Amino acid sequence: MTGDRSEPARLDGRALRGGDAEVYRELRRVYGPVAPVLLEGDVPVWLVLGYREVQYVAAHPELFGRDPLRWNAWDRVPRDWPMLPFVSRTASVLFTEGEEHRRRAGAISDVLAGCDPLGVRLDAERTADAAVDRFAGAGRAELIREYADPVPRRVVARLLALDEAETLDLERDLAASLGDDPQQAAAGRARVHGAMELLLERAARQPGGDLASRLLAHPARLTPDEAAEDLVALFTVGVLPTADWIGNTLRLMLTDDRFAVSLSGGRRSVGQALTEVLWTRPPMQNVLGRWAVHDTQLGGRRIRRGDCLVLGLAAANADPQVCPYAPEAGTGALAAAGGGNQAHLAFSHGEHRCPAPAAELAEVIATAAVEVLLDRLPDLALAPARLAPPPALPVHFTPLAEPPAGARRA
Repeated sequence: MTGDRSEPARLDGRALRGGDAEVYRELRRVYGPVAPVLLEGDVPVWLVLGYREVQYVAAHPELFGRDPLRWNAWDRVPRDWPMLPFVSRTASVLFTEGEEHRRRAGAISDVLAGCDPLGVRLDAERTADAAVDRFAGAGRAELIREYADPVPRRVVARLLALDEAETLDLERDLAASLGDDPQQAAAGRARVHGAMELLLERAARQPGGDLASRLLAHPARLTPDEAAEDLVALFTVGVLPTADWIGNTLRLMLTDDRFAVSLSGGRRSVGQALTEVLWTRPPMQNVLGRWAVHDTQLGGRRIRRGDCLVLGLAAANADPQVCPYAPEAGTGALAAAGGGNQAHLAFSHGEHRCPAPAAELAEVIATAAVEVLLDRLPDLALAPARLAPPPALPVHFTPLAEPPAGARRA
């Protein structure tokens, strides 16, 4: 970076998706709380880095809306832009505003609030045990692919009443829908949408206690297309961040001595690790996007009507004015964080934030997954880094020869 506040910084999609604390610090140093950025293809956006600025944008949908049709730079977006799936307007709740958003988001929140946390916890434990059983005898595993990714997917799939074959198909199509190839991404997304339509048709014929049945029965009276799109959003936004949360928490606990088992047999709690990750490595690093409804000012910058903004959730969490884990924070703030400081923006903010019941269920699943793994494999340790590139998490441990723990829990 040149240090010139008038020249936009260039970031590729990997930097935007993966996040880097040092990148955020340098952007904040050069540009302040709001940085002009050029994404791949020289697509211009504003990256909102400041904690208070992110809160302000998220809390004022009348100034910063979710409808991408407002974007004043569509003529600069390449047809093969890898981030096109995130800004292409669909019937999803993710792009609704005002009363329409409250109707749709309220239905999702009510449906998720009807889930039994204890039942979800027990199912997450059984699912985690079954995942461990698959590699426990080998003495080694790659925890992202073999554990952190599949556990939340399979728990949420059962909440949707999907069978094993349907779950595997949905996992494959979801991965394709989020890939860098625009054509394959569009085809994968179409298959995911089609799977949800079939699920809703089945729920209409044979209603049950699953999420699809309860969404159809909700007083919001969603249309079939709305319900299908919202189930896609529920599955995608519910599963992927939870998987990242599990993986990042395991990485922290395996690399930070504060979470190592002490001579007395204790360690800092899983809950403390989960909270720290929400501050320092949140599952959603950046959210694209919001679009300015009017000309306005933000963080000393003139934002024009139709400009696109990216909410830098990870950067906002790292803002030294608020982050208890920032070097400037001091030991008092760290102690407060150890006690469960929940002022992070990992679940965003405002009316488009992750619904509270969804965040609570994600925590139930993530906690169960981390606790089961550490309980089953107490000598779990990182394998040499050369065995797999990030974000892979290769580990080794003493192979287990005992009967599967899943049977004991069941």
